[in-house]
Amino acid sequence: MSGNKKKLNLNRVSMPKQSPEERRHNFLEVACGYSEEQAIEEAKRCLQCKKPRCMEGCPVGIDIPNFIKAIRDGEMEDAVRIIKAKNSLPGICGRVCPQEVQCESRCVLEKKGAPIAIGRLERFVADWESRQGLVEEHVSDQEAEGVDRPSADVQTLTGKKVAVVGAGPAGLTCAADLAKRGHQVTVFEALHDAGGVLIYGIPEFRLPKGIVRSEVDYVESLGVEFELDSVVGRLVQVDELLKNGFDAVFLGIGAGAPRFLNIPGENLNGVYSANEYLTRVNLMKAYKFPEYDTPIRQGKRVAVVGGGNVAMDAARCSVRLGADEVHVIYRRSEAEMPARLEEIENAKEEGVIFDFLTNPTRFVGDDRGRVERMEVVNMVLGEPDASGRRRPVAEEGSEHMVDVDTVIIAVGTIPNPLVPGNTPGLETTRWGTLVVDDDGRTTREGVWAGGDITTGGATVISAMGAGKKAAEDIDHWLREDGPWNR
Repeated sequence: MSGNKKKLNLNRVSMPKQSPEERRHNFLEVACGYSEEQAIEEAKRCLQCKKPRCMEGCPVGIDIPNFIKAIRDGEMEDAVRIIKAKNSLPGICGRVCPQEVQCESRCVLEKKGAPIAIGRLERFVADWESRQGLVEEHVSDQEAEGVDRPSADVQTLTGKKVAVVGAGPAGLTCAADLAKRGHQVTVFEALHDAGGVLIYGIPEFRLPKGIVRSEVDYVESLGVEFELDSVVGRLVQVDELLKNGFDAVFLGIGAGAPRFLNIPGENLNGVYSANEYLTRVNLMKAYKFPEYDTPIRQGKRVAVVGGGNVAMDAARCSVRLGADEVHVIYRRSEAEMPARLEEIENAKEEGVIFDFLTNPTRFVGDDRGRVERMEVVNMVLGEPDASGRRRPVAEEGSEHMVDVDTVIIAVGTIPNPLVPGNTPGLETTRWGTLVVDDDGRTTREGVWAGGDITTGGATVISAMGAGKKAAEDIDHWLREDGPWNR
């Protein structure tokens, strides 16, 4: 072995977290984050590959080796600047993005089962900056030389105005990147708080709302204006935005309408969509009732139907709200679950029970119209379906009843048709998502879209990647291809 070859360090630094016994009874963040010493120790494991494959797995193109090198060298301000040159929401991404199937899956050390903890290091940098106060944005000529990225400084104002509809991860990213390029940006958000699914969908114990608000504040510091309680498609139409001073529109309106099972009894009291349940708990602070005037009625035996991160969030909220038993009902096996492994492990540690290869067929209510039982059927796995996962098939004669008093349906979401239905020229797919090209352009000139409204329910980081790509194309269009340039 060559004398100058770096020895592999496979001792991945664990992240401290609350004990299961403690966290079952509070909504405080489960993971406690790295200390500076732990972050530097983990950063030293990075091999600083000449051809870093980790960057290929990052939808927003963060310069991963250099920000890790900055941590290793104790240059935390440099780490902040390197990350924010590409990602305006690092505190969010470091907590909720599935790094294990993105950047970390490409790490050379992943083959040894110990990839660099890129997400945890990104979170550390964001939290370090939060404790210090905003680091002044600047990328030197030397740093920027030969690197295909915009300066993190806000460029000279162009006089062009862009309306961003939706303050979720796609909209916030698009708005920040356009502001950095010198455009005047206004974000229209239907809710009373900015953040989209980051605010209403993800629980406090996984993504503290203070982190979201801090990163929204950063976007606002770039000059972005926010119009809250503004329902585009109802109070104002996309056409009106384009006629009244805005040169382009980006639609980052998500896919916030719930899917249901369409089985008997789904309209009984005590049967929630995960959207309603999590919005009440997270955005409306039902977990702090009566301090916040948002009651939520939950029984003692809860069934959560679904196998994704939303199902894990709902199940873990139910535990904290005092349920005696919480069951996750999933029609496939654990190997097919789309939820992050970390979230499944956390749920198990907190006492959530998993009923695999099980599917509801109907809900039964009492004489007051409240759910009290659920009929389920056992499933077996057949051949793979279009998703690549083995298709579940009902086992004949296996129907049986289980007692429940609360059911939460977490089987996905669909786009709200409000904006597409009120905007002539916007083409949609049969699933209700907007048709866009590779740059996020819709079928309507001057209108872009990205995130869940174009893909259906997906990850935060993929939505951010779409917002970033659209911002780049909007900037080019405003400067080169818009009607005023013809």
